[in-house]
Amino acid sequence: MSTVRDHRVAVLVLDGAKALDVGIAAHVFANRPSMPYEVRVCGEQVGTVDGWNGLAYAVGHGLEALAWADTVLVPGHRNPADTATPSVVTAALQQAHERGARIAAISTGAFTLAAAGLLDGRRATTHWHYTHVLQEQYPTVDVDANVLFVDAGQVLTSAGAASGIDLCLHLVRRDHGVALANHVARRLVSAPYRSGGQAQYVPRSIPEPLGDVFAATRAWALEHLRDDLTLTTLARRATVSPRTFSRRFTADTGITPMQWVLRARVDHARELLERTDLTVTQIAEATGLGSDTNLRRHFGAIIGTSPTAYRDAFRE
Repeated sequence: MSTVRDHRVAVLVLDGAKALDVGIAAHVFANRPSMPYEVRVCGEQVGTVDGWNGLAYAVGHGLEALAWADTVLVPGHRNPADTATPSVVTAALQQAHERGARIAAISTGAFTLAAAGLLDGRRATTHWHYTHVLQEQYPTVDVDANVLFVDAGQVLTSAGAASGIDLCLHLVRRDHGVALANHVARRLVSAPYRSGGQAQYVPRSIPEPLGDVFAATRAWALEHLRDDLTLTTLARRATVSPRTFSRRFTADTGITPMQWVLRARVDHARELLERTDLTVTQIAEATGLGSDTNLRRHFGAIIGTSPTAYRDAFRE
């Protein structure tokens, strides 16, 4: 009688690999009675791989592990913008993808997938610090800077290291359902589910970098978010017409003045949810959003979760 074999996972460790990323990938899928997975940690070749911050990894498998694997996980690595992916690695990834293997990247591992052409025409993400760089270096990739992870089917990417746990739990959930994913989350003492669409916990959600045009007006607006900030009010502060203000502001920042104000208000709401015990209604008033209904609607649209869920997740 035939039996179903364990799902094979190859963790590809490249030069500069970050220890937390490697550990997440190897630990979540580690073989044990409750886990129907088999893990092989591999590198460009068998031997020692120099990691990040003085660490090194002894890998027992070479790139042949990618031909063996059902899922290939690529941890993040340092200096992704300046590190060339070896051609033998990109070729092995392409071959694994072509034969149907699932390919997933944690954090800056997305640059390795992009170098192999696996993100062309696909939506993807990476650590918020590198999303602009990823978009600039690989313009055919649809980079989403404001999510924890992206499931594009056969190819998946995640944001910073902690969101690698969310991505791996998502893979377990895809393979074996909610019960096993929750079991793994309990073992990791991790939140059992954070939606991939939830925003990364970045310092500011206002797009950066911003130019210098109307910088003083933006600074003033940040101090008066609870006031009635109309386009006319902002233009008057900048001593130009509303039409000129809107045109130049949008050209400088990439978004309209009122979109910027809305994001600034939601961002301020995030800070208050993190640092205070104010109610949602009080936060709505303090940020100029007016009502808890407006706060929930706009917060959900921009951050991808509710104010209450955000506060709970942040405190946990």
